[in-house]
Amino acid sequence: MTDQKTILRDQARKHRTLTDIRAEDPDAATPLFFDALQPHAGQIIAAYWPKGREFDPTGILERALNEGLTCALPKVEADTKILRFIQWTHKTKLVKGAFGILEPEEGPELQPDIFLVPMLAFDRKGYRLGQGGGYYDATLEHYRGKKDVAAVGIAYAAQAVLFNLPAEDHDQPMDWILTPKGIAKYN
Repeated sequence: MTDQKTILRDQARKHRTLTDIRAEDPDAATPLFFDALQPHAGQIIAAYWPKGREFDPTGILERALNEGLTCALPKVEADTKILRFIQWTHKTKLVKGAFGILEPEEGPELQPDIFLVPMLAFDRKGYRLGQGGGYYDATLEHYRGKKDVAAVGIAYAAQAVLFNLPAEDHDQPMDWILTPKGIAKYN
């Protein structure tokens, strides 16, 4: 199945490169997120700093900070697939970490309640195709074993596939899928 996923990842990357992402009005995802999930004080929202043509969740982070919510970004640690989440504010210094992705240089480590998860593709059952490192699957499995969390896959609507993505035992389904064109609850 890994070969099939590798082929699908390559196709999804090419498709995303050819997609006119401006046509989807990325800012429309922010009110959809807040209306559906209704995050409240005390909850921690974890996102990611976008790289390349990944969906940019910073609009959600900005609104969350403006509403007094706590935000965090992932930090990759050697010898583990479980991401650490470091508090992010406008003053947080970001540095290039693993895979050239910007992450907080330092700050308090937090335990997120809501995870915004990047996707190369997603299906109608709430499964996502990620970059293939297994970091988000391991991280979500870890946190779901500790507490009730919400995993929100975030992408452009054009990244949807009309077939079921291959899912292995370790693949973590999303609770929600968010695009600029809508949000759907799965689990």
